[in-house]
Amino acid sequence: MAYQIHIVDDSPADAERLEELTQRWAGKRELSVELMRHPSAEAFLFRYEENKACDLLLLDIEMTGMDGVTLAKTVRRENEAVSIVFVTGYSDYIGEGYDVAALHYLMKPVNEDKLEQVLDRALARRLREERALTLKTAEEVLRVPLSHVLWLESARNYVNLREADGRVHTVRGTLSEMEKQLDDRFMRVGRSFIVNLTKLHRITRTDMTFPDGSSLPVPRGYYEVLNRAIIKKL
Repeated sequence: MAYQIHIVDDSPADAERLEELTQRWAGKRELSVELMRHPSAEAFLFRYEENKACDLLLLDIEMTGMDGVTLAKTVRRENEAVSIVFVTGYSDYIGEGYDVAALHYLMKPVNEDKLEQVLDRALARRLREERALTLKTAEEVLRVPLSHVLWLESARNYVNLREADGRVHTVRGTLSEMEKQLDDRFMRVGRSFIVNLTKLHRITRTDMTFPDGSSLPVPRGYYEVLNRAIIKKL
């Protein structure tokens, strides 16, 4: 499936230049890209309601009608996977990006080298998100994207895996066997747990808390280790 990129900008000249540079980047990478331009946030949302395929959103901030920050918040409420890059002529809005986990800000006029670096980051993130863990339960074989996994817990001869949506899968096996399918987002915490460092919401000396409200105990001696590991991921 082609990499889905949407440009939302009410300036035809700016949108055209961004499309040209993005197509050039895709050609250099020999990447199949489906690129769409939208003259307003409303136009994008009209299309998005019909087809939510979107890997990357290149988004102007100041537009007639709905502004880019409001659009980003609207999309982010139901889509955590899409990469959002603000392309703007104003630096005053940089703080707004934290609310929508923006990947980057690009200032107009867009520098081609900087754009390509950001596009490379977004693509690497997309490929990373596609990795999945294969689980064989009593009823079925599942592929769970690694980006959906919050934590894994050893339960004697079984492993409990919790997804971000609250679902828990129980499979026969060991944490060591599961660990072989994971990447550097995950960390073994004591003998009983593996946690997704990128999903940790809060850590105290006694508990690890995740965005869905679930929590795990912090084994003795792991509070500082976890904090150092998270800092390395920033």
